[in-house]
Amino acid sequence: MTDPGWLSVLPPLLAIALAIWSKQVILSLFAGIWMGFLILNGFNPLLGVTAGLDGVMNVFTDPGDTRVLVFTLLIGSLIATIEESGGVRGFVHFLESRRFVHNRVRAQVLAWLTGIVIFIESNITLLVAGAVSRPLFDRYRISREKLAYLIDATSAPVCVMIPLNAWGAVIIGLVAATGIEDPLPVFISSIPYNLYAITAIILSAVVIWKNINIGPMKAAEERTARGEFLWPGATPMVDVSAEQDAGHEGEPPPPAYLMMLPILAMILMMPIGLYITGNGSIIEGSGSESILWAISFAILVSWVLMLARGQTTINELMRVFMKGAGALLPIATILLLALALGDVAKLLGTGPYVAGVVGATVPEPMLAPLVFLTSAFIAFSVGSSWGTFAIMIPIAIPIATTLGLPVPLMLGAAISGAIFGDHASPISDTTVVASMASATDHIDHVRTQLPYALLAAAISAVGFFLLGLFA
Repeated sequence: MTDPGWLSVLPPLLAIALAIWSKQVILSLFAGIWMGFLILNGFNPLLGVTAGLDGVMNVFTDPGDTRVLVFTLLIGSLIATIEESGGVRGFVHFLESRRFVHNRVRAQVLAWLTGIVIFIESNITLLVAGAVSRPLFDRYRISREKLAYLIDATSAPVCVMIPLNAWGAVIIGLVAATGIEDPLPVFISSIPYNLYAITAIILSAVVIWKNINIGPMKAAEERTARGEFLWPGATPMVDVSAEQDAGHEGEPPPPAYLMMLPILAMILMMPIGLYITGNGSIIEGSGSESILWAISFAILVSWVLMLARGQTTINELMRVFMKGAGALLPIATILLLALALGDVAKLLGTGPYVAGVVGATVPEPMLAPLVFLTSAFIAFSVGSSWGTFAIMIPIAIPIATTLGLPVPLMLGAAISGAIFGDHASPISDTTVVASMASATDHIDHVRTQLPYALLAAAISAVGFFLLGLFA
């Protein structure tokens, strides 16, 4: 067929629009996949369905994508195992008995600080921050939507500014591929220009400090203050009823280490995995392999602790393991379809088409904000910041070198836009995992987070325009 052109933007736009309108994320994603293969197969509806199913299956041909899906199921197993051990209750009791967290503000600060401190990988950040903070948010009647926003605003935005993790490795590799001789110093120099990441982190802190609740978030806070954790008809991404079991009243709280040690093991294993898979170089390590190793090691540590205390059996651990993995099967399905939608967008050339449309001659002061907005639209449409890096960094850096503009500025604009689009997109894996970690309805998280993301994006766009004037 001929070049799809403007038709290439229809699949992601259809998926996003249907997801927001219907709240049926899985069906909406497959509708986008079907639309993509419909276009690729000459608008034959039957071939669109069959090719779409093949496209979903083809996701498993990529080892990295397959590891992400397995990792998602293992997250469910880890959460279920820690809940079964009583580690969540023990850790919450540890914090409260020592007056570390004894009010609404401190509970939110804990979630925010966890996202800042754990910068190895965005999904691990979300998992840890959600597991630690969710019981406290429920206890102090802070909305789960607020928790999802806070951990989402301090996961990818923090991780993307760290050179020595999988995010930094990807960006440095893409910068090197453009012909830049010293990519690491260029990446480090771009960090102050990563305006969206910086603004999102600061804005989330201000939201805690001033208790700023905008639009849907205000309604969610008012609902939670009445003791209603979810809207009627809402579907939380995970079942956390085990944490809220009142049958433990009068029992001594379990030791906090049942939660702390597995999580610490997971965090420590991540850089070890990067070092091993990178043959002695953390920067060159495989992020997907390291994540899989880290989560598997955390489950093993949790099992050993529970068996050593004599509180369970191997058979019971396997039952909990499978139950936890099954609880996250819907999440894995969403991620599977999101990855397939990203693949069909690549086949259609969605990213290059959008970049080409907005890449016409424009005034130099507008180039940085234009790169930012283009990158944001691509990431929002395909639900992937890393995929957007691969599209936009090879475009932004040559523009800078050709026109004599600061390379770190244009690199920062491309990265910022990708993080904003990924942050705001309902089909982004980090957005899905944030909903999961907070046990909230996914679309409710998207709706409540969007006003804050748009505010941070507006501030960033103005900042890029002003920087472009004086570049």
